[in-house]
Amino acid sequence: MSDATADPRYRRTPPKRPIRFSWSDERVRAIVWQLLVVGIIVAVVWWLVRNTQHNLEVRRIATGFGFLNREAGLPIAEHIIDYSPTNTYLRALIVGVLNTLKVAVIGIVLATILGTLIGIARLSKNWLVSKIAGVYVEVIRDLPLLLQLLFWYTVLQGLPNPRNAMNPVAGVFLSNRGLLLPWVEWQAAHTGALLAMIVGVVLTWMYSDVMRARRMQDGQPRRVWPIAVLLILGLPVAVWALMGAPFTPDVPALRGFNFRGGFVVSPEYFALLVGLVTYTSGFIAEIVRAGILSVGHGQWEAAQALGLKPGTVLKQIVLPQALRVIVPPMTSQYLNLTKNSSLAVAIGYQDIVSIANTTLNQTGQAIEGIAIIMAVYLSISLSISLFMNWYNAKIALVER
Repeated sequence: MSDATADPRYRRTPPKRPIRFSWSDERVRAIVWQLLVVGIIVAVVWWLVRNTQHNLEVRRIATGFGFLNREAGLPIAEHIIDYSPTNTYLRALIVGVLNTLKVAVIGIVLATILGTLIGIARLSKNWLVSKIAGVYVEVIRDLPLLLQLLFWYTVLQGLPNPRNAMNPVAGVFLSNRGLLLPWVEWQAAHTGALLAMIVGVVLTWMYSDVMRARRMQDGQPRRVWPIAVLLILGLPVAVWALMGAPFTPDVPALRGFNFRGGFVVSPEYFALLVGLVTYTSGFIAEIVRAGILSVGHGQWEAAQALGLKPGTVLKQIVLPQALRVIVPPMTSQYLNLTKNSSLAVAIGYQDIVSIANTTLNQTGQAIEGIAIIMAVYLSISLSISLFMNWYNAKIALVER
């Protein structure tokens, strides 16, 4: 390094130019424009609030969320938690949120699996498989989602009545009342086992990260699956056994004009889930295909030169690199699936939109009802975005 470069005088930052209160100074113009934009936004918001308050006062419409503590008198066919029409509007809205989450969470998982398989199939060397996957993607993406939901709902409504229900497997029935499956009588021990399984999955994930870090340090492979089996399967079974090991089968059976017992998947929920999964999977398939194609062909050639099988190359080498391209647009599809679930009102599935609309029609609290819907979808969308951003940062390339 030369003396000139090492001289502290050459490392000094240039003095800041003082702000001149003149329109020719770009910093002054920037401040003025920002203040102007903020002022316009504040003025618009103030005008909207004042106008809304005035209209509510003229029409003598009460405001506030006090109606949430009143009796709803609203029947809800599907509910994860206990609910009756004598409960409050607040509990009815909570049921609606849970119904929305039931569609969104399961739909995201199934759409990811189906979309990934179709995306890989589009790149298959088998001409027939590739063309079938391509036709699926083009047809599904070009048809409006609402039309697809109505199609699936109409198909399910065309199934036989309960007395003539299809019985493909013992204890399983399919009719226009939905899909009925054998189940168990849910008790506290089952809830404990479910929570233990969730804890086991989290602990397995943490253990896998620790073992991966140690492998990066010393290069010694370590088995994770024995601990995973112990935590994910052994721990829930142990909790279930300690709490009494209850197991009372609940098999659906025809009673009069309908079935009783078992686990019921209603036609409305089934049609909504199938429609959302098939529609979203078409977009996910293209994202996965683009992500795989973004990985250099040299990666395939190098892996094949080592004698690795194509399935192993795709799973261990290509997909981990493609994830860095796949995850950001995949986040948008997850958000779209969640927001598109609001179309459930078209086929009679009672999600948060349907229940909130009924609530505001009964109480007249339109602003509060719309605000609740917006808050629910905003919270779900932000939660998905935060999780996906965290995952995207976790798999990002780190330079050493």
